[in-house]
Amino acid sequence: MEKLKTDLIQLLTENARYTHAQLSAITCVDEKTVAKAVKELEDDGVIVKYSAIVNTEALPQKKVQALIEVKVAPQKLKGFESYAEEIYSFKEVSSLYLMSGVFDLAVFVEGKDISEIARFVSERLSVIDGITGVSTHFILKRYKIEGQITKPSEDRQRQLIQA
Repeated sequence: MEKLKTDLIQLLTENARYTHAQLSAITCVDEKTVAKAVKELEDDGVIVKYSAIVNTEALPQKKVQALIEVKVAPQKLKGFESYAEEIYSFKEVSSLYLMSGVFDLAVFVEGKDISEIARFVSERLSVIDGITGVSTHFILKRYKIEGQITKPSEDRQRQLIQA
């Protein structure tokens, strides 16, 4: 069953739209067993959510995205958890990670424009007690998202270089 679950995770990571019937055909395992394994993965919190990968640059209504590195002073007996809980509750935050290195947290945010993200950083994020530093990096172009190249395949063909 563990091999099946590993295979299902790989397949659903590549294409979350696979049906149980398709997964059954690919893995050569009966559909009922596949459905049970997928349900267990969901119940155990291994599969958290199914979603589409969206290239926001192709949308008519543009959004601005940024990576904000955050340095904090860990709280006694709580470490980074209390900071994480406070930060991920903001609607602007799309992802949050504990990191190694100079900064402790990597916060990915979205806003309608640069000034909205600037206000978020200055008025909401940097004023949290215990945050000792932030560094904001605006995402200018997304070439690859969650393993998917954003250009259509015909644009990915090798171009001739003339000297």
